[in-house]
Amino acid sequence: MALRLGDIAPDFSAETSEGKINFHEYLGNGWGVLFSHPADFTPVCTTELGAVAKLRDEFSKRNTKVIALSVDGLENHKSWIGDINETQNTIVNFPIIADKDRKVSELYDMIHPNASENFTVRSVFIVGPDKKVKLMITYPASTGRNFDELLRVIDSLQLTANYSVATPANWNHGEDVIVVPAIKTEDIPAKFPKGHKVIKPYLRTTPQPDL
Repeated sequence: MALRLGDIAPDFSAETSEGKINFHEYLGNGWGVLFSHPADFTPVCTTELGAVAKLRDEFSKRNTKVIALSVDGLENHKSWIGDINETQNTIVNFPIIADKDRKVSELYDMIHPNASENFTVRSVFIVGPDKKVKLMITYPASTGRNFDELLRVIDSLQLTANYSVATPANWNHGEDVIVVPAIKTEDIPAKFPKGHKVIKPYLRTTPQPDL
């Protein structure tokens, strides 16, 4: 059965560029991003892993750990990391899973035969502290991911997990948010004392409540 939002992210143990890990233990009580790339020593992937390494402090601020995966072996990973560090002017600071037996790829349905029978697509999974899948995105092999967008999504997920709000299109941290329909308009002032706007009876906004 295909993995869906709200499912428990499958646990696994695997060898990585930073030693053997158990996925759920690795995440601990925080958030996680698991992302696959088609193969080592490929151009788009090289830029992606470099981009993630440069965002380490941003992920850390959000109590979020990242972990990458491809179906290549551990020696390939370790050799390729040198190329990433050199060409992207960074230091890879997160584990890369060696998934030669495709165990993890199959658990997370990362191999799409119509795209490639041999390599993982560019899958992204965001996992919450409850170990449930909060987001899934799949990119084609030719398109590099926007990791600033993933940070934006994590900001939204963490905010909406703690408050009765949703985030509108193109929302960024610090901007107004939407009060969920379950809250009656007359109850908004008690829950959101910073004020609110009623644009339509079903569309009410309020300043971001945790700032």
